[in-house]
Amino acid sequence: MVVQLHGRAGDAATRDWRPAITRGVRGRCPHCGEGRLFRAFLKPVDRCESCGEELHHQRADDLPPYIVITIVGHVVVGGLLLAEKYGDWPMWWHMALWPALTILLSFALMQPVKGGVVGLQWALRMHGFGGEPDLPERQPLPPRGRQP
Repeated sequence: MVVQLHGRAGDAATRDWRPAITRGVRGRCPHCGEGRLFRAFLKPVDRCESCGEELHHQRADDLPPYIVITIVGHVVVGGLLLAEKYGDWPMWWHMALWPALTILLSFALMQPVKGGVVGLQWALRMHGFGGEPDLPERQPLPPRGRQP
């Protein structure tokens, strides 16, 4: 599947989202796949050192934690239910395993998931990746009528 945008003449019309997300998950620039995407654990670089693509536009915000919570929740709760149904584990084993697995999986998945979200934003030309700045959100006008 290729994303097609109908914009101004001269704009590149398509960016394939699959390689962009894959490159982001690997921690690489979604445009070229060569430069690093992160300068710290969750802090993206401002510009790719390889191709010069500006990456400061990204606004992953809360989506990566939501995705990580969903994945980790399914793995941990599913594992816990299977262990309770088919195993006869002592309570101390549950108390040691499941919290540790939750923390480990959360830290292991957070950076790749954030990279995938940044890759998706780049592919869909969101938040300034299309060459145009974000428009400010429009606020509703106050109601007309009686003024105090």
